[in-house]
Amino acid sequence: MAPALIEAEKSGSSLTKHSNPSLQVTASRGIEMVEAPMEKPGHGDVLLHIKTTGICGSDVHFWKRGAIGSLKVEGNCILGHEAAGIVLEVGEGVTTVRKGDRVAVEPQVPCGICFSCTSGRTNLCPQVRFIGVYPHHGALQRFKVHPARYVHKLPENVSYAQGALLEPLSVVLHGLSHVKLSIGRGAMICGAGPIGLIALAAARASGAHPLVITDLEPKRLAFAKEFVPSCEVYQVDTTLDAESNAVAIRALFGPTEYEAPATILECTGAESSVVTAAHVVRTGGDLLVIGVGKDIMNNLPFMKISLSEINLKFINRYTDTWPAAISAFSGGILNLDKLITHTFALENAMDALKLCSDVTQGSIKIQVVDERDID
Repeated sequence: MAPALIEAEKSGSSLTKHSNPSLQVTASRGIEMVEAPMEKPGHGDVLLHIKTTGICGSDVHFWKRGAIGSLKVEGNCILGHEAAGIVLEVGEGVTTVRKGDRVAVEPQVPCGICFSCTSGRTNLCPQVRFIGVYPHHGALQRFKVHPARYVHKLPENVSYAQGALLEPLSVVLHGLSHVKLSIGRGAMICGAGPIGLIALAAARASGAHPLVITDLEPKRLAFAKEFVPSCEVYQVDTTLDAESNAVAIRALFGPTEYEAPATILECTGAESSVVTAAHVVRTGGDLLVIGVGKDIMNNLPFMKISLSEINLKFINRYTDTWPAAISAFSGGILNLDKLITHTFALENAMDALKLCSDVTQGSIKIQVVDERDID
């Protein structure tokens, strides 16, 4: 059942006295703060007070480019899909959570009946409703209605900020399920943005060694070295071609084919980075592209990939990752708190998005928080 709008003049709810500011992207590639209507939870839904929302690179893509592949912004849409909050109301039939529960939001809501859903690959559902992607409003607002099935209770030792990191961590965990990281075996991560740094931390937790992370931006590489001191960093030389950069990267692992990394996690989606990675990976190794790139790549070294039997793989979002991600935080396996370099109040969400759009400013993960207490 679709949630119904609460009409302030008719509703007796105390929530109606609160404003609901939201950050919206427009079809004309603008962003604006808009007072959004509050919704009432329908059957199976919960009404959340969103306490923390992370800014993702995809939010910037929708603003600056108006699309990611076939996903186009064709009207106003509230951004944000990395979120955690507190349950304010529960709709009819909800038994898994109750008012006052602290939860993380899983942003994709699949149909549940298509081939992909019934075969356990809900992330590939063609009818998926993904919040923050037009026309499905996201979490950069104070109040959000979401299906109770897709919120996950947070343990007491997991903060709202960490809860909002579960979404990007889920991307990485889904990616790791497609490759093999082994204790004492080398791996490479391309891109020192939030996803790449989470992949670096996860690879370190797995015992993979040595680890090399690459990027164009020296500030991000410096952050990576501080975040995981045992890793090696490589600043991609834009004056060199992909093969020459690959030679320099391989030298960090050792002189032999055996020492070359058998697993590469490509977290940028940039064509040049994918091509470089294809020349770095060990013969017969796995090259997993996690990053989101252009619709078409024309310069992949096909014969190199073919003759070396490189396993070129891709992922789309995640499936069944939230319980493991929560366990990784609550059990102390991963601590990603250092990734949160900036926080903004909800009312200043536009500033957060603008900062995220300029990687030279040194931000890693920017979060928008709402400190207001709601009864």
